[in-house]
Amino acid sequence: MNALHRNVARQILSVMRTMRERVWEAANVKREVVTIDTDTTVHTLYGQQMGGRKSYNPKNIGKKSYQPMLTFIAETREYVWGELRNGDRPTGKQIGDHLRSVRAALPPGVKQIYGRADSGFYCREAVEGYEELDARFVVCARKTARLVEHLRQAEWKPSCMPDADAECEFLYQPDGWRKPYRFVALRKDKPHAEMGAEEAEQYQLFETSQYKYRVFVTDFVEPIDFVVWFYGQRGGAENLIKEANNDAGLAAHPSHRFDVNSNHFQLAMLAYNLNCWLMLFNREPQANATQLRHTTLATSRLRFLFVAAKIWRHAGRTGVSYSDHYEEQGVFERLMHRLRRIALGAQGYVPIMVPALR
Repeated sequence: MNALHRNVARQILSVMRTMRERVWEAANVKREVVTIDTDTTVHTLYGQQMGGRKSYNPKNIGKKSYQPMLTFIAETREYVWGELRNGDRPTGKQIGDHLRSVRAALPPGVKQIYGRADSGFYCREAVEGYEELDARFVVCARKTARLVEHLRQAEWKPSCMPDADAECEFLYQPDGWRKPYRFVALRKDKPHAEMGAEEAEQYQLFETSQYKYRVFVTDFVEPIDFVVWFYGQRGGAENLIKEANNDAGLAAHPSHRFDVNSNHFQLAMLAYNLNCWLMLFNREPQANATQLRHTTLATSRLRFLFVAAKIWRHAGRTGVSYSDHYEEQGVFERLMHRLRRIALGAQGYVPIMVPALR
């Protein structure tokens, strides 16, 4: 790892982009509409790694950390783009550059993009970045004094959402933004026992002395309940980051040098993506990506890698004999048969899966 050049991290991202295009061709993935979930995570540092900062770290307050930024495709669970960052909150310029890199990394067949992000990405550059990509977006808003004033003056009506008492929508132009945008909000009355508590700002929820709010900025024209439901689906991105941290070794930073840790970060996400691509070849015959089940890296290892078997060679032939207790033998052989059929044709890789995944 120490011998790798600092540019290797970006080269690995380029390799993943090429591999994604080839896998989609061979696995017959024909998605024209994708949803991208962008999020950050906190990696607490226990050494003297370069770039560590004392910043937002709710689980280990006061300790230095990194705050990498990652984007996933919600339908296939693939990692699209990301970078290891120091512990500071990402700036608007960094968020805008990240979104442009995400668009360049998507397969050319993608025509429409939907984007979701939490309040850490609430800024003018993020909204303009989505607009530059022609992406529909929903971004959770952060608490500001002007926004709270608009919430108090808004026309509220009873909400059909189970976790809210009232809802509203209004046009609002934050300071420094080029034009007003649609904001939708949910409000819930605070219990009397909490009325005297201090105001607190949380991940997706902020409070005033009387209410708890959830506020989103969006370019959707759909009803409020659909906007909130759509944003609620991004919880899957947190599970994918947790999987990468625990199973792919993303949270390990083995060197004190930042460039070495950046290369390790992208190698860990390559390992994560290899599992996602393998599962695209292992899927059941289905045409709807919403029904695609995700198999975690830990489960894949148990099913297809850590297998009790014996390799034998006889009369010029080589084979593998599995244990009688290997329950996944049929699925494993089906997967290997599909992988062996991958071939390059005149117009790219020949699709081996039917029907196409859309």
